[in-house]
Amino acid sequence: MKNGWLIYSKTDALQNASYIKWLMDEANKQDLLLSLILREEMTIGIINNDMSIQVNNKTVPQPDFTIVRSVEPLLNLHLEAMGIPVFNSAEVSRICNNKALTHLHVNQLGVPMVETIFSSKDNIPDTPPFSYPFIVKEVSGRSGKQVYYIENPKDWMKCKTTIQTDIILQSADVQLGKDLRVFIVGKEIVGAVLRESSSDFRANYKLGGSAKLYNLKEHEKEQIYKIIVHFDFGMVGIDFLIGHNGELLFNEIEDVVGSRTLSATSDINILEKYMAFIKAEIT
Repeated sequence: MKNGWLIYSKTDALQNASYIKWLMDEANKQDLLLSLILREEMTIGIINNDMSIQVNNKTVPQPDFTIVRSVEPLLNLHLEAMGIPVFNSAEVSRICNNKALTHLHVNQLGVPMVETIFSSKDNIPDTPPFSYPFIVKEVSGRSGKQVYYIENPKDWMKCKTTIQTDIILQSADVQLGKDLRVFIVGKEIVGAVLRESSSDFRANYKLGGSAKLYNLKEHEKEQIYKIIVHFDFGMVGIDFLIGHNGELLFNEIEDVVGSRTLSATSDINILEKYMAFIKAEIT
């Protein structure tokens, strides 16, 4: 039986206890043993000129694979450098947890997106590059957090004093409060969920939005497969904004993706697919 580590931060592990159990149950069905490892209990680095991983300050046997559910690309890279398969990979983690990098890569694939400006936190212009309203996102924000709707110069000046990281600025010329999340395992489109909110410009389910299963059209699948072919995904969510004519416009890729909207709107068992995919990859 292959042994794997499921790595979570302590806070996220408490909030996702049922999801962790589901992951472990599906791993067991694939004859995989999955053990929860808290990130705070791990120490990584170089000891005696060798790459090292310790858990609770003790050297432990290396796992056969890891599923990293914390956002720390260096951790993924360190594990890979020690020869341990990591899901998602360090490259996926590095790119997809930076919204500017993600847009740069996806743009090169010919996938449509809204006008997007990159800015370092130390070089934010006094005069915004878009007419009001527009959107500002911190490049490392997740789950609809660190996203700002800028309606006027007062909002812009307040935002400039609030942000902590590099940012992207985006046109708001889309159907606000609506987006599409496409769930991916490996090279497979598992399902798609349309998320909507009548009270917020963000459509995130966690922020009170609604969700329903969405049947992708063939031309939409073609756009999505351009992204899938380019990356070596384990399990991710690819998010699209909706243009005024219903067209999909790339928004972001969620590396540490949850699947509660897919579970709420369908009987698709995405974690069964994910564990089967991991088993095939490591064997």
